[in-house]
Amino acid sequence: MTAELVRGQNHPLPDTRLELRVSAGHPVVAGATLGDERGRVAGAEWIAHPGAPVRPGIEVAVEAAAEHRVAVDLAALPDAVHRLSLFLALPQDGSGPARFGTAAAPFVTVADPAGTAVATYTITGLDRESAVVALELYRRQGAWKVRAVGQGYEGGLADLLADQGAPAAADLAAAVLSAAAPAAPVPPPLVPETAPADPSSATAAISYAHPGRRPAAPAAGPGAVPPPPEPPSGPPTAPPAESRPAPVAGDAGGWSMDERLYNQVWGMFEDLARSVAAYRSARDFADHRLDRAIDQVLADPSTRVGGAGDAARAAARATHEELMGRAQEVLDRDLAQLTAESEVVEPALPAAYARWDNPVWHAYRTPEELPMAVRLGDLHVPERSALRIPFLVRLPLERGLWVDSGPGRTSAAGLLDEAELRRLALDSAVAHTARLLAAHPAGALTVHVLDPAGGGAAAFAPLVETGVLAALPARGAAGVTDVLAQLTERVDLLQMAVRGDASEDLPPGFDPARQLLVVHDFPHGFDDRAVTRLRYLADEGPSVGVHLLMVADRADAAAYGPVLDPLWRSLLRLTPVPDDHLADPWVGHAWTYEPPTVPPGSAVLWQVLGQVGEARRRSSG
Repeated sequence: MTAELVRGQNHPLPDTRLELRVSAGHPVVAGATLGDERGRVAGAEWIAHPGAPVRPGIEVAVEAAAEHRVAVDLAALPDAVHRLSLFLALPQDGSGPARFGTAAAPFVTVADPAGTAVATYTITGLDRESAVVALELYRRQGAWKVRAVGQGYEGGLADLLADQGAPAAADLAAAVLSAAAPAAPVPPPLVPETAPADPSSATAAISYAHPGRRPAAPAAGPGAVPPPPEPPSGPPTAPPAESRPAPVAGDAGGWSMDERLYNQVWGMFEDLARSVAAYRSARDFADHRLDRAIDQVLADPSTRVGGAGDAARAAARATHEELMGRAQEVLDRDLAQLTAESEVVEPALPAAYARWDNPVWHAYRTPEELPMAVRLGDLHVPERSALRIPFLVRLPLERGLWVDSGPGRTSAAGLLDEAELRRLALDSAVAHTARLLAAHPAGALTVHVLDPAGGGAAAFAPLVETGVLAALPARGAAGVTDVLAQLTERVDLLQMAVRGDASEDLPPGFDPARQLLVVHDFPHGFDDRAVTRLRYLADEGPSVGVHLLMVADRADAAAYGPVLDPLWRSLLRLTPVPDDHLADPWVGHAWTYEPPTVPPGSAVLWQVLGQVGEARRRSSG
C-alpha cells in the first residue's frame, strides 16, 4: 500500500535501490545533497546537480524539466552520509514561474526497483519560495526511512544550501542553476547503432552503476552493452515491526560514545518532533476534508435533505474516521519505536546526560574532559507524555540560563503560592549548578553566588557546605557591586587578550577557569549601574567563559520597563514546574519542559557536590 505522506511524516523504505520521481508541471532543477548525521553538507562533492549529475549512490538529470527520475542506491553512499535530501529549484532564465506559489504543487513519488510506489508527497503551502527541500532519506538504527519535508526558501537555492552548511553556497547555487540552463543546439554525434545510450541523456534509462560500486560482471569489451539486471522475484515489502532491528544505545555517528549518545538523543528528539507534527497535520487535513465534504452536501439542494444527503454525510464521516485511524496508527508505530529506543538509551547515558535517579551517579568521579553537553531536564509532548527526551544543552554554554520564579501559564504553577514557587525555582537553580559543576573537570568552573537579602541560605547550603563555591554568597548592595565589578573586569581583560593575541600577558594568579554567576532575588540589591553590568555580562560573558544563571520573576523588574527586555531574550528560560514553553520553530509546536528533580530523600546531590569539592581542593592545593 502506498503511503500518502504529509509534511513531517516518515515512512520505512523496503529497499536501498530507489527511484525518486518528480512531477511539477513546469520546469524545475532537481538535485540532491548528502549530509552527515547532523544533515550538514561537507563540500561541493556532496551535492548531485546538473553540473555534476553522478555522485556515489545518486544520479540526477542534467537539465531543468517538468518531469524527473532520480536514481538512488543507498548502499553505495559513503559511510559518512546519513541523509540524502532531494531539492527542487526554479530556473532563473525566465522559462517558467519565478516562485512556487504561482504554479502547480510539485508531486514526488518514491518507488522501489520494481517500479511500485512506496510513498508519495504533494508539496503544498509554498508561496514566494524559489527552492524547496522536497523530501529526505535518512538512516536511523541501521535502517533507512523517507521523510516528507517541504521546506521552502524565499532566498532560493543559495539559502537552501547555506542552511545545510554547504561552503560557498551562493557561488555553488549559481553554478547549479547555470549548469541546468539549456545549451545551444549542436549537431548530434554519429553513434553506431550498437552503442549504448549516453547515460547523461535526460531520456536515457536510469543507470544504477554508480562510481565506486563493484559491477556484477566484467564488461565483454569496449562498447559492449551490459546485460540487463535480473528481474526481482517479487515486489519487496516493508519489514513488519517485529523484524525491525532492536534499538542499540550509541547507534549514531560520532568519534566517541559520548558523541554517539548525544547524536542519538538528538535524533530521537527530531523524530518525535516530526512524527507528532505529521500526526497533527494529518488530523487537520482529515478535519478540513470532512468540513469541505459536509459543506458540499449542504450547498447542493439535491443532497441537502433526504437519503442522498445522509449517505454523503455518512461516507464523509467514514473517510474521516479512516484518515484519523491511519494517522493514529502511524503515530503509534513511531512512538512505540521511540519508546523502545528510549528504554535502551536512558540507562546507558553518562552522568552529564543522566537523570538524578540514574545509578551512574553512584559511581560518579570528576571527569577529566568536558562532555559535549549537560542535561537540564526532560521534554515531552501531550501525545505521549510518558516518553521523555533528555533536554541536552551543549557545553560550554552559548547563552545564560534563567529559572523563572514567577507564575507560568500552566495549572501546576497556578496551584502553588508565591513562596513555594520561588523555593522550587531556587532548588532547581541549585540542581542546575550542581550538574554544571559535576560536568566540568576539577577546578574548570568557578561559581559565584549573589544572594543580596540572604533569603536563599537554606537552598544554597549544599553548595556552601561542600566547598564548591569561590566564596560565600555575596550579601547586600555592596556584595553585589563587588562581584559584578570583578566579573566585568575579567570579561574586559579576556576580550583585550583575545583581540591582542596576548593571553600570556594576563595578570599573575589569574583564574583560568570558566565562571558561573548565580543571581538570586533579582533586582533586590541592584542599582542602575549593577543592572548595566549584569546586562553586559549576559551579552559579552559567554564568549570569554563567563556565564549567568538567573533566578528571577520578570514582574519584579517591571519598573525597568523595556530596558531589560534584551536581558530576558538573551537567556534560556527554564521553569521549576512542567510548562509547555519551549518553542520548536521547525514543526511549529511547543515542547513541555520538565525540570530535573532529585528523588525525595536522596543524598545524591550532596554526594556529587562532595566529590566536586574534594576534587577542587586537590586541584588548588
